[in-house]
Amino acid sequence: MVEKNAWKLNGFVGVLFIGILLALSVYLFYSGSIPLAIILLIGAVALGSGITIIQPNQSVVVIFFGRYLGSIGESGLFLTIPFTVRKTVSLRVRNFESKKMKVNDVEGNPIEIAAVTVFKVVDSAKAVFDVDNYETFVKVQSETAIRHVATKYPYDNFDDDSLSLRGNAEEISNELQVELQERLRVAGVEVIEARLTHLAYSTEIASAMLQRQQAAAIISARKKIVEGAVGMAQMAIQQLEQDDVIELDEERRVNMVNNLMVAIVSDKSTQPVINTGSLY
Repeated sequence: MVEKNAWKLNGFVGVLFIGILLALSVYLFYSGSIPLAIILLIGAVALGSGITIIQPNQSVVVIFFGRYLGSIGESGLFLTIPFTVRKTVSLRVRNFESKKMKVNDVEGNPIEIAAVTVFKVVDSAKAVFDVDNYETFVKVQSETAIRHVATKYPYDNFDDDSLSLRGNAEEISNELQVELQERLRVAGVEVIEARLTHLAYSTEIASAMLQRQQAAAIISARKKIVEGAVGMAQMAIQQLEQDDVIELDEERRVNMVNNLMVAIVSDKSTQPVINTGSLY
């Protein structure tokens, strides 16, 4: 089903024409031409059934005995084909906020997730004829898309640079919007934005996952500290030997590296030990 424009006439011109027909029917009735007056009266009533008022950001779908004749997307007073069924579809931007859903992420951890979808109807014909109820369709497909995206990624990730629900909210929201648009295109709906509004571990595992999250963060931080410490120790020894400040044999080099690593990696501030003698 493709949206098309329905036939319409300026409503004020139509009202004027209907008024003329009514006036002529009254005149003919009192003049004795009763059959002609009745015909004009029926014509005026028929045209009156085609008068429709359309509010801003609304579209009216015109149906004539089960046949789609077109849509009127302009606001104002119009005269369209008489004896038609006219369904009003809102073209305004609307929000749908999903309820908090419990799903399992890609690692099988139960999480709570919710999102808000900003959408509007851009094709009134598809919204009326291709789905039973486009508002219900948006609700069901939004929740389905949220569940599908949530099961593709872990809640959090400290091991590598792969995407996670908590750490990459922007990328996850963009993917959710693309998937929603694919699902809702059949209903003539355009997805303007999709954003996560709630993300948390389920209550039954929240405490345990928080401990795991803290432990993973500590390990990840320690890994970065060790990598930096190794580089700093290596750079210090190379700089000392390059500038001929000191000449280190293998044992002294190992001892210096050990001291530098302890000083950099240690959680607490280190206390220097002044050696007045010799290592030997």
